[in-house]
Amino acid sequence: MAFTLDLIKPGEGEATRYRLDDGSYLVGRGASCALQLPDPDISERHALLLLRGRKARLEDLHSANGTYLNGNPVDGLVDVPPDAIIQIGGNMMRVSPAEEAAEGGRASSRAETGGRASSRAEPEPPPPAPAEPPPDPLAGIRRQAKEQIQRELIARLDLKRLTVAGVDRAGLERQAMEKIHEIVEQVRKTGKLPQGIDAARLEREVFNEALRLGPLEDLLADDSVTEIMVNGPQRVYVERGGKIQLTDLQFLDDASVMAIIERIVSPIGRRIDESQPYVDARLADGSRVNAIIPPLSLTGPTVTIRKFAKKTLTVEDFIRFGTWSRNAAEFMKACVIMRKNIIVAGGTGSGKTTLLNLLSGFIPHDERIVTVEDAAELRLVQPHVVRLEARPPNIEGRGAVTIRDLVKNCLRMRPDRIIVGECRGGEALDMLQAMNTGHDGSLTTVHANSPRDVISRLETMVLMSGMELPSRAIREQIASAVDVIIHESRLSDGSRKVVAISEVTGLEGQNVVMQDIFAFRQTGVDDFGVVTGTFRPTGAVPTFYEHLKSRGLRLDPAMFDPNVNREVRLEIAGRA
Repeated sequence: MAFTLDLIKPGEGEATRYRLDDGSYLVGRGASCALQLPDPDISERHALLLLRGRKARLEDLHSANGTYLNGNPVDGLVDVPPDAIIQIGGNMMRVSPAEEAAEGGRASSRAETGGRASSRAEPEPPPPAPAEPPPDPLAGIRRQAKEQIQRELIARLDLKRLTVAGVDRAGLERQAMEKIHEIVEQVRKTGKLPQGIDAARLEREVFNEALRLGPLEDLLADDSVTEIMVNGPQRVYVERGGKIQLTDLQFLDDASVMAIIERIVSPIGRRIDESQPYVDARLADGSRVNAIIPPLSLTGPTVTIRKFAKKTLTVEDFIRFGTWSRNAAEFMKACVIMRKNIIVAGGTGSGKTTLLNLLSGFIPHDERIVTVEDAAELRLVQPHVVRLEARPPNIEGRGAVTIRDLVKNCLRMRPDRIIVGECRGGEALDMLQAMNTGHDGSLTTVHANSPRDVISRLETMVLMSGMELPSRAIREQIASAVDVIIHESRLSDGSRKVVAISEVTGLEGQNVVMQDIFAFRQTGVDDFGVVTGTFRPTGAVPTFYEHLKSRGLRLDPAMFDPNVNREVRLEIAGRA
């Protein structure tokens, strides 16, 4: 199906007509946008236009000045009627199916399918997978220019001498930027700068590669990117809106990627070399980094960065994204306040850590919290928090401090709550024992495909501790320790949803008994590839419901009735 887009720019009385095919189109002033509008009032990635069949839909991408449809601000993904007026900055546009549009106007073939751009860190319904961006014809020329400028920079600026002389980071960067600008200006004035090369962009790229994280800097600053994947120097992928797409960014060579990896791991005391060719690390903002190099990686140095959301997601964000319902959020808040032991389960990239961080926000501010993580990612808002981070072995293979060591240690730190970023080994036994010996209200995450799989995963991890315990004894520990399991999943459209909230009710014979309190039921996929379904209570009432009143809490039991469709709020005694 084809569409026509009539665009009127500020100061132009005549509309320019574009012909668009089915697909997703980024609108903004950034170079990656299919509909590029060079206007300072428009964000780099301002809005997303989705065209499929005879339907047009529009979404504002958390732009600075908003997107308007018939004068009303756009919030979320909305349908666009054929005669509706879209306003972005000072630009006015109208989208209609081709056969309904009037003939005339100028046609343009520029509208290429762009990737979905969303500044939301958290799960949301994405459009169909975007096409890979076309190759940059100036990439080779720009790369040669960068190599020459970098060589000249090394000759003029002795970075090692300045570092030894005690020049701080800010001073080092200032001097480097001055030298780069000086070199580029000399090249430009002599007419040796190739046509089409943006001098300001070239300066920024050289600076980033010399002192920062090279091409990754722009991606780290892009709120729409949630994950960065470097597969060797020539191929850099990103995840936007739950979908992976290839970028036009490249490193100079393997050595450039290795230099970036060294800049990431060195400040936190990690190392990577032939004797230790892979490493887990984190950036200053908390983003999780994994790097693996040859000879283990046959595609060259490979880096995976899971970006840390700059904005802490709230319950309202989760409800707006469709991750769960208001009633589920209120129920989980009650569980946290009642000090129920909770496990967040799901696959890789399903949003377990984000959900764990959200649940931790329900912990009262007068409690002492100790967190244990491989790489410190959790961002708690309470004032009394002690953060512990595991340590890998040094170059001699000594000095490692594991998650299990830290879990054992934190038991001696008088914690009210213990939060373990992820249980993946023998620390599961220590965590279960802590839950069973007075440290109620503990939270952790586990990789599993369903709430039932969490039980078998915990059994396996307990056996990894080296303790030869019978299966029944392990299951008794699990049934006694774990109260609630939340399972989150990443669906086919890239969205992340809580698909089950289950209560562990006890042990019958050899089996741990569970019941679903809330569950997501998928009903299909719409015309835009978005998963549809309902998240509703199952009708089961948690066994600890009667204990709510004794803790000064009140929840309307109607929230557990699948036939009642209204929101319920948790009431806490002593609060207005």
